[in-house]
Amino acid sequence: MISKKVNSVKEALEGVKNDMTFMLGGFGLCGIPENAIAELVEKNINGLTCISNNAGVDDFGLGLLLHGKQIKKMISSYVGENDEFERQMLSGELDVELIPQGTLAERCRAAQSGFPAIYTPAGFGTEVAKGKETREFDGKMYVLEHAFKADFSFVKAWKGDTAGNLIFKGTARNFNPVMCGAAKITVAEVEELVPAGELDPNQIHIPGIFVQRIFQGEKYEKRIEQRTVRTK
Repeated sequence: MISKKVNSVKEALEGVKNDMTFMLGGFGLCGIPENAIAELVEKNINGLTCISNNAGVDDFGLGLLLHGKQIKKMISSYVGENDEFERQMLSGELDVELIPQGTLAERCRAAQSGFPAIYTPAGFGTEVAKGKETREFDGKMYVLEHAFKADFSFVKAWKGDTAGNLIFKGTARNFNPVMCGAAKITVAEVEELVPAGELDPNQIHIPGIFVQRIFQGEKYEKRIEQRTVRTK
């Protein structure tokens, strides 16, 4: 069986360079590829286009890349927790494409499945549909949305094996699965990496065919974006 294992995050990110387009899994701060993001910050590459549900917070997640002015364009559906994002967007320093969350997921899934585009009713009659092809199906109007084209997908899973098979845990099973195989190269970081054949086939969420590189991450902070607790 082909091994997808690489020995470090540095090896996993070989080939990344300026002006590339990246997909990054996660929802809020849940299930984000922390190790990959940290390495992108360390590499100090610039001119990036990042496709992600959100842009992290000011001092964590994609917020670290924004702070270093490494991102030129964000394609997202929710960015309300990041003051630096807001500042760069309003000042014109950052190009932003805001799209409906479901459309974001389906444009990832289209790329994963090899479809060039999809039709969706989301956004018809709004700014989202401006300049895009529309078409009627069964009396309802739809907007044509093109599949994403990305150089790398960076995803994070709970457990994986050396063949690239992945299992996600809880809410971390968000945008990570649909981004696997949706770019030229998918890099998966996992909390636990086991030999091929040790995972229960019935529990695997993403088969290894969608992953090109896998490594065991470390020092996960797993921050909570909005901590809400009951009063005593």
